[in-house]
Amino acid sequence: AQLEESGGGSVQPGGSLRISCQASEYFFSSFCLGWYRQAPGKERDRIALAVIERDGFTSYADSVKGRFTISKDTAKRTLYLQMNNLKPEDTGMYYCAAPEPGIVGCTPGDFGVWGQGTQVTVSS
Repeated sequence: AQLEESGGGSVQPGGSLRISCQASEYFFSSFCLGWYRQAPGKERDRIALAVIERDGFTSYADSVKGRFTISKDTAKRTLYLQMNNLKPEDTGMYYCAAPEPGIVGCTPGDFGVWGQGTQVTVSS
C-alpha cells in the first residue's frame, strides 16, 4: 500500500490517541503529508487537520491547534498524529494523504493520494 493508516480506536473524552501512517518510500518523500478527517455521515473535510512539509514545517486547523501534533519518523517512513484532549466531535475516519506525484504544493487541492483510513471514536 502507498499509504496505510493504523492505530485508531475508541477513547473517552479528554483521552489521547496516536495514529500512524506507513508510507511507501516514494510518497514519504513528498513535498508534504497531511491528515484529514471524515465525520460520520459527512464528506471528508476539505481542509487538512494537520500538514507537515518536507522541511518539518507544520500547520494545523484551528479546531485541533494545541491538541494535535503531527510528526514523522524518516527512518520508519511513518507519519504520526498525536491527539490529546479528544472531544466527541473528533470522532471520524482519519486519512493520511499525500500530493499527487509531481505536485509540489500543500493546498487542499494538491492532496490526491489517500490511505484507507483508520476509525477514531470519542465517546463516554
